[in-house]
Amino acid sequence: MKRLCYALDLKDDPELIAKYEFWHKSENGWPEIRKSIIGAGVIDMQIYRTGNRLFMIMETEDGFRPEEKKAMDATNPKVKEWERLMARFQKPLPWAKRNEKWVLMEQIYGLW
Repeated sequence: MKRLCYALDLKDDPELIAKYEFWHKSENGWPEIRKSIIGAGVIDMQIYRTGNRLFMIMETEDGFRPEEKKAMDATNPKVKEWERLMARFQKPLPWAKRNEKWVLMEQIYGLW
């Protein structure tokens, strides 16, 4: 199993942050998005927020490849629709590459 951690900012607006959280409640999430995440080899995914900064922790199958997931998403109309909706709330990190939303974090410490 692999663990990948990503960061992304939300627009610093309490109303937009509340709407983003609304869409991420289990009863409001789109089943097609959940299916695409699991189908790509993601075992568990959690998103945490502090202020307007988000942290996503993904536990994946060993063979998971982020670039393959990105290619699958690019051909999935429902994922593209979801991404357009989420773009209303998200703001790329200042050091994000062009067209990059979630930025892969580098682990700098481990207790074990």
